[in-house]
Amino acid sequence: MTIGTPYRLLALSWQSTLIDSQVDNTRRDALNTTAHFQLRRFLARIGLLCVSGFIFLVVWTLVSLFVTHVRGAPFPGPLETIASFYRLLTNRETIYQQTIWIHIRHSMGRWLLGYSIAIVLGVAMGAFLGSVKTAHAVFMPLVYTLQLIPGIAWIPIALLLFGLGNPSTVFMVSMVAVSPIIINTATGIRSTPQRYLWAARMMGAGRVRIFFEIVIPASVLSILSGLRIGLANAWRVLVAAEMIVGTGIGLGYIIIESRWSLNFKDAFVCIMIICLIGLTVEKVIFGAIEKWAMRTMGFSREEP
Repeated sequence: MTIGTPYRLLALSWQSTLIDSQVDNTRRDALNTTAHFQLRRFLARIGLLCVSGFIFLVVWTLVSLFVTHVRGAPFPGPLETIASFYRLLTNRETIYQQTIWIHIRHSMGRWLLGYSIAIVLGVAMGAFLGSVKTAHAVFMPLVYTLQLIPGIAWIPIALLLFGLGNPSTVFMVSMVAVSPIIINTATGIRSTPQRYLWAARMMGAGRVRIFFEIVIPASVLSILSGLRIGLANAWRVLVAAEMIVGTGIGLGYIIIESRWSLNFKDAFVCIMIICLIGLTVEKVIFGAIEKWAMRTMGFSREEP
């Protein structure tokens, strides 16, 4: 070993430390930039939501003033509706012999039961139709036909099959939700890349393993899209069904009964609750599930 060797080793060690420090600084800067970008985007979204809400409240107020003063009809404005909303949620005041919480509970129960039935039937039938070509060719036209029937048009069929009451409402909710679930599930399964299936077969995987470990994960985003569409359809027809098929309790029942009692403030409160529940399920719950599925599949909706 020459005399300059220790100094050379010391210089190399110093250079390595300097490079590691630069890499750490670069990584820290990238993380800070990403965090700053996410914070800025979050604040931008909040700002846009505030602007949208402000515009909506302004339009609502103007319409309320116009209808009240020009037509002479008591059109509830935002302040009246929000005050009634707070009063009904915090007090035990009853609407048609029940508190607002009981009306919400019954509506949610009907919706969850009908939507759960649609999920089970829709995913199972969609998986079958997507896997069997002959069944897809025979039965998918019928599914597309069912999708074209408006939710309100199921009322006479529901009444003939189940009469008045909860079973008719649950039936209508299931029928309008099941078609998009079947269609999107079958489409997702049929869209699975063939190279995935070939690679799995070459490695000796059986049909059942291929279906559950390759086909279903590859179809999960399409299935979620069908579930999202079915959820919106089910929530809309639920309110219509409660108005007509004679459940006697629920948010839709309050809205339809307000035409006789002229209690339009409580009807507007129910409309507000319907919007809040729908937005919560759509944006929060389904949004979180969709993000989880995309991370699991290796996709990302985040911008670089």
